[in-house]
Parts: sequence; structure tokens; C-alpha cells
Amino acid sequence: MSLFSKCSATTVAFVIGCVGSAFADEEMDRILNAAMPHMHHSCESILANYPDDEEKVAEIVGLMVAVSLFNREFDVEAEIPDEEQRATLRVEFIDRLEQVCEADPDTLLAGAVDIATKDALN
Repeated sequence: MSLFSKCSATTVAFVIGCVGSAFADEEMDRILNAAMPHMHHSCESILANYPDDEEKVAEIVGLMVAVSLFNREFDVEAEIPDEEQRATLRVEFIDRLEQVCEADPDTLLAGAVDIATKDALN
């Protein structure tokens, strides 16, 4: 089962849409603190732990995307001001995340998110 097969389009839009703006250090600290308890999850285990909670899965992935973007010093809204281009970026990110997770469901989710983020931005 793909990571986002359970997620609605609205929930999936959260993944990149909410992490577009630049983060202050204190906001990033909050995001890191929220993400840390989930860093041990694989693509498969996140679904096993939240089987009926697509919003929670999207929230966790969103936190991991925020960390990846912060580490890359990439502000989606500043770098890609056009909403259609950001929508394309979301689709590319989701497609790549699904590919990485389908190839190896035991991949750490944070690593899969980072790969998908990097690939979508390139």
C-alpha cells in the first residue's frame, strides 16, 4: 500500500503547502521537537501505527518535510512564488515519496521524505 493511498488531496496538500515559508530558529526548534518522536518510523510502520489517521500521517510527513527544507535552506514560497508550480512540486514530491517507500517499505520515513524533497526540488 502506498504511503499516500489513504490520504485525501486536501491532507496531502498540507505536506508541502504548510512548510513553504522560512522558519525562525524557535519555530524550527518546535518543529524538530514535534518530529523527533516519529524519526524511528519506516514508511511501513507509520501506516501501521496510524492506520486510520491520514491527517496524522500527513502532519508527521509535513514535519519531516519542514526539517528537510530547513536543512537545505530552501523557502518554497520565496523560491517558487507561483501556486501552480508549487502544486506541481507537491505532486512530484508525493510521487517520489511513494516510489521510495514502495521500493523499500522498511526505509526510514525521514530518509524517504528527504530523498523525495531533494528530488522534487531538482
